[in-house]
Amino acid sequence: MAKREKQTIFQAGHTPLKLTFLLFSGVSIMCVASAIDPLRAANRLAGERLFDFRLASMTGEPVLTTSDLSLPVNERFNPRQQTDVLALIGGFGMRREETASLLAGLRQAARSTRALGGIEAGTWAIARAGLLEGRAATTHWEDLEDFAASFPGIDVRPDRYVIDGPVFTSGGASPTFDLMLHLIRSRLGMTMAIDVASVFIYDQTRAATDAQPLVSLGRLDGYDARLAQSVRLMEAHIDQPLTIASIAKRVGLTSRVLENIFRNSIGQTPGAYYLRLRLNAARRLVADTRLPIADIAARTGFSSSATFSRAFTKGFGKAPSRLRIN
Repeated sequence: MAKREKQTIFQAGHTPLKLTFLLFSGVSIMCVASAIDPLRAANRLAGERLFDFRLASMTGEPVLTTSDLSLPVNERFNPRQQTDVLALIGGFGMRREETASLLAGLRQAARSTRALGGIEAGTWAIARAGLLEGRAATTHWEDLEDFAASFPGIDVRPDRYVIDGPVFTSGGASPTFDLMLHLIRSRLGMTMAIDVASVFIYDQTRAATDAQPLVSLGRLDGYDARLAQSVRLMEAHIDQPLTIASIAKRVGLTSRVLENIFRNSIGQTPGAYYLRLRLNAARRLVADTRLPIADIAARTGFSSSATFSRAFTKGFGKAPSRLRIN
C-alpha cells in the first residue's frame, strides 16, 4: 500500500501556521534570516500573525553563528511540542550534532508535524534519522557529492530547494529565501509574495529546480554574458577539465578574446581561474571529507596525486595532507 502523505503546507490557507526552527551552533545567520524574515514581513503586511514562528536549540541556550554572534532562541527543542512545521538549520559542524537524542527526537516529531525541513546542513540530520529515505532532497552544493555517497537511498538533486511530500530541503541562504517566498505565495497568493520580495528589494526569485551554482556571479549586471557562460562550463567540468580553446569555441569566441574578457573582468587568465576553481573544490573535499587524496585528485581533474599535491601546495601554502591534520 502506498504511503499516505500528510496535507501539504504549500497550499492556500489563512489559518496561522506554526513553525519551529531548530538551530545549531555553526549556523549561518543569513540562513536564519532568510528563513524567518520573509515570514515576519508577511505577518506585518497582513496585519496578523499568519506565520507563528519560534526559534529553538537543543539546550534552550543561544547558538553561536559563523559570524561569532550569539543568537538567542525562544525555547529548548521538545519533540512532543505541537508544531505544524519543524525545520532544522545547520551549518559547520552539523554532523557532530547528530546525537542519538536528536535523531530519536526528529523521528518522534515527524509523526505529528505536517512538514519537516532541512536547511543547508540541517538536511544531514534528517537524512541520518531515516526520514528522507526514498525521497528527493538537496543540501548545500559543497556537500552534494558527499551527501549522495552517504545516503544512496535518497534522490539527491542539485536544485535550490526540493519539496517532496511533507519534507522540504534547501541548499543555503538565498534558496531558503526563495523557498519561503514560495510558501507565502502558496498560502497567501502571488500579490503577497511580491509585496514581501519588494520589502527586501529582492528581484531575483528563482525556481526550485534551478541548479545551485558553484560560482555565484550575483545579478551579472557588470559581467560579460560570455564570462558567465565560460565559468558555468568550467564548474560543470571539474573532474575532466576542458581546454581553454574548447571553452572559447563553445561560447563562440577565440581563445585570445576569451582571455581578454577574463583579464578585464576578474584580472586573471581563464586557465588561472579554472585552476583556482578546481583547487577550491579540492580544498573543500580535503577539509570536509575523509576521501583518499588520490580520489580527490581524480575528482578535481588532476592526472596524479603528485601533480595535485604540488598544485595544492603552491596554491594554499601547505600540502593537502597537512590541511587534514587536526
